[in-house]
Formats: sequence, C-alpha cells, structure tokens
Amino acid sequence: MVKRVIITFPADSAGRSLTYELIKKFDIKVSILKADIDAGRRGKLLLELDAESGKIEEAIKYMEQSDVEVSPVERKIRYDHSRCVDCGACTSACLSGALTITAPDWKLNFDPEKCIVCKLCLTACPLKLFTIEFAE
Repeated sequence: MVKRVIITFPADSAGRSLTYELIKKFDIKVSILKADIDAGRRGKLLLELDAESGKIEEAIKYMEQSDVEVSPVERKIRYDHSRCVDCGACTSACLSGALTITAPDWKLNFDPEKCIVCKLCLTACPLKLFTIEFAE
C-alpha cells in the first residue's frame, strides 16, 4: 500500500531523524516528495509511505503520539470544479499526471493519489481555481 501524507512537526523536533525511525521501527519505504524545514520554526514534509496497510497506520499513530501532525494529502488540495472551464492549461503543467483531460467528454479529471503538491497548477490555471494548503 502506498499512502501520501503531510507531516507537520514543531521547531524543537527539526533535528530528529523521523524518517529513519519510520524505516527502522515500521519497515516502511519513505520517499520525501517535498520539504519545508527551517531552523527555529515548524517544519513540513510531504511523504510517500510504502508498506503494509497495518504498518502505515501504526507509524501514523507513532508520529501523532510524538507531537507530529499527520494529514492525508487529499485533504490539502482544493480546486473549484464548479468554476472550471476545462481549458486544460493545468494539465500541461502537471508533471505527475494528477490532472488530465481525456476524450470523449474533455472534462478535467483530478486524481489526488498522483498529486505530489508541486504547486505548478497554481500558476498554470488562468482562473486561479487551485489552492494548496501545503503553503510556505
């Protein structure tokens, strides 16, 4: 099972080897897709966790007990579908393939499982319909 999560941790935990702990304690393959960590302030990581479902859930509980906030990625990505004109501008900027337009309906499709929160859709959309809560 593969699950993408955003973890937010307090400033005093910035030096902690959390990804190493997840690998050693829970046998999880961890990929860091995006990081925003500065000394003296909260940090955020976009992680892709790959392991058995039960191990991922155990790891999430462990992180939450360690004062780390864990949020599924799909709760962090928003776009206003009701105002979308299906122009496709965002699809050319989406390197992960999370945004697509296909025949026969030519409607914009969004797959949050593929999204890596790169923010390219923010600037590509002429109507500014995308908001990503993993902000700097």
